Amino acid sequence: MRNYHFCISGNNEILFRSEEDYIRGFNTLALTVAETGAFLSAEAFLSTPLHVCLRTDDVAAFIYRFWRSYTRYFNNKYGRKGTLGGRPNIVEIEGFYHWMTAVCYVLRNPVHHGVAPTPFAYRHSSANAIFRNETGKGVHGILLSRKSYYKYLPKGAKCPQGYMMDSSGLILRESVLDLSDIEHRFATPRSFLFYMNRLSSEEWRREQDDDRIDAVPITLELLERNVSLHSLSEMLKHEHGRSDYKAVSDMELCEKIDGELLPMYGKDSVYELSEQDKQQLLKHLHSDRRLPERQVKRCLVMK
Repeated sequence: MRNYHFCISGNNEILFRSEEDYIRGFNTLALTVAETGAFLSAEAFLSTPLHVCLRTDDVAAFIYRFWRSYTRYFNNKYGRKGTLGGRPNIVEIEGFYHWMTAVCYVLRNPVHHGVAPTPFAYRHSSANAIFRNETGKGVHGILLSRKSYYKYLPKGAKCPQGYMMDSSGLILRESVLDLSDIEHRFATPRSFLFYMNRLSSEEWRREQDDDRIDAVPITLELLERNVSLHSLSEMLKHEHGRSDYKAVSDMELCEKIDGELLPMYGKDSVYELSEQDKQQLLKHLHSDRRLPERQVKRCLVMK
């Protein structure tokens, strides 16, 4: 088996429009991990993009199986057709520091995109599952009985015996992650916290020289090369804390569009809107409500 990082980006299209989508997305990833015998090291589900680090025999087959299942769900829910997202960006991970850098960048991705002030403030990633007890996260709340799992999984899917699910229908990340390997590599909770708060710099690249491998160093540019959401300078600005973390998120805006505005047009999905309808909503949300034009267009699936 080999270690890989892969990224799937929708760029001008949202991949996860609601909490239900995030739950289904991770649950589908978790089932694919179990079905293929892969080992999950890190993941971060943003509205777009999605980043994953894992160990597997066949990364292309893994992505196809996982993303085909989620795309089928998404297309059925929103009355959409065709491929969801662009071509995956796949990078093989070959050394210890290569792995460490890739995993840290994935867990810190919400910070790079300005949607959270720290990796631990973002719910849809595995950051809070690593050294959970040692970092004071404590135990989970109410867990569902196994007979309720089917409500939150693809039709006909079987949940592995070792997987547990919380009251929202989300498979616990601790059930899926290869925690023994991850925590062994970070060595201590303090070391893990250090890496989660460490800024991007040339030091990350220099450390990878110690792996003594003939591989392209892991960098933010390499892992984000298929993502046009933010420029490198914007991501570094976000990393230094210069972001409005209280701004309306993509999910909040999508839920407003899908739940409040679409009924006014007699539509069930944003994909049913005409270009004229979208232009009217763009004017309302950008000009009247002062929301960023780029964000509004992304949530309305406009180029």
